[in-house]
Amino acid sequence: MLTPDLKSQIDRVWEAFWTGGLSNPLTVIEQMTYLLFIRRLDELQTQKEQKANLLKQAIEAPIFQPEEYPLRWSRFKDSDPENMFRLFTREAGMFDFLRNSGNRSAAFTKYMKGATFMIPTPRLLSQVVDMLSNIDMADRDTKGDVYEYLLSKIASAGQNGQFRTPRHIIRMMVDMVQPTLEDVICDPSAGTCGFLTVAGEYVREHYEKALYDDAAMLHFQRDMFMGTEFDPTMIRIGAMNLILHGIENPQLRDVDALSEANTDFSEKASLILANPPFKGSLDREAVDGKILSVVDSKKTELLFLALILKGLKLGGRAAVIVPDGVLFGSSKAHLQIRKELIDHQKLQAIVSMPSGVFKPYAGVSTAVLLFTKTNSGGTDQVWFYDMKADGYSLDDKRQSIEANDIPDITRRFRDQPAEAARLRTDRSFLVPVQEIRDNKYDLSINRYKEVVYEEKTYAAPAEIIRQIESLDQERAVLLNELKGLLV
Repeated sequence: MLTPDLKSQIDRVWEAFWTGGLSNPLTVIEQMTYLLFIRRLDELQTQKEQKANLLKQAIEAPIFQPEEYPLRWSRFKDSDPENMFRLFTREAGMFDFLRNSGNRSAAFTKYMKGATFMIPTPRLLSQVVDMLSNIDMADRDTKGDVYEYLLSKIASAGQNGQFRTPRHIIRMMVDMVQPTLEDVICDPSAGTCGFLTVAGEYVREHYEKALYDDAAMLHFQRDMFMGTEFDPTMIRIGAMNLILHGIENPQLRDVDALSEANTDFSEKASLILANPPFKGSLDREAVDGKILSVVDSKKTELLFLALILKGLKLGGRAAVIVPDGVLFGSSKAHLQIRKELIDHQKLQAIVSMPSGVFKPYAGVSTAVLLFTKTNSGGTDQVWFYDMKADGYSLDDKRQSIEANDIPDITRRFRDQPAEAARLRTDRSFLVPVQEIRDNKYDLSINRYKEVVYEEKTYAAPAEIIRQIESLDQERAVLLNELKGLLV
């Protein structure tokens, strides 16, 4: 649990970076990621040493060789600032070790290509290392919560159509699709890997005993979580997020997900959770032809839906956030992707979310699409839910409030038979697929929701005029009384 004291400690580290000359939030997060990873490597080495001492044998696959021991967190954290700074900046120092340690720490080191040490002074490095050493991150939950709190400070999010998805929205989507231990879970626009970490938490909560099995744990650690992200900085941040949530060797790819270079992402995933970028257009020539065969467009929000269909196994399911325009856009490409989901796959649900969900980064209206890849249709009716509140104010402050539809959304979605009797005036309802086809595949909830207008009776104009005249007379009397008091 992230206590107020822990938050305060993290805030002080953040402030130290800012006062020390690093003001770009992504740069701060990246530098802290390196330091947390260095600390994590020392913890892993200590565990290996303890195991070796207990079994009275040599250390198995040591991370640090004896000559590299000065690079261990526990060795340098109490050294003077100048010596510590030299460890990080010299040739064959800390960053060379991180980049070149190869399979000794493959879970994260493979994402260190291009990593740059940017802490400008020995004093700032020593100050931050000292502060991080004092943060108790002994258990996995605390590690994950600390890093999630750090990620919440990325104020530069929202550029280029990329928004950090609120954790409670991710949890809602995960609760709706209910991942299993057999799933291969993917996010093709992984970012900070929020969807993958929350899915991992769900699996741990619901399959705790099953994870004691070595084969199940191996699948969980190595094969279960996949992600693609073209930004190397975000790959490193996302990888650290997963590692601190107890997923040591995620399958992350540094590649443009929509390009032909993304050869790994084809019928691999049984579950996809995503909030793809939905701003701007791409060069059509750079997009994989298989994606264009599904939807001929330059718009990223449409192309990513086609990519998700490409990446899903037959029978695989997806929960994806899309801008409202995807639901009712009139272009040929918009109609093409909606027909694909309805006629050739199984579209199950649409949760319409209020426009404030992504504030303060953007006020765009969005929805969650839930569908299953069948390649043979199967859509018989689509479940709609009109979310009005997500537990937070819909302004830039996003303060916690009592109103929250999310528990109701997950409860109703899991009890589909009960939804059949609901009227179109209710918060949720079912719409037959033929009605959607008759409406040119329009998936906007306003197309199908019925609004009940309350009848109000107003006074006749003559009566209103009489009331105004009466008030004028009363006003005149009071005004004369006031004048009399002033004489």
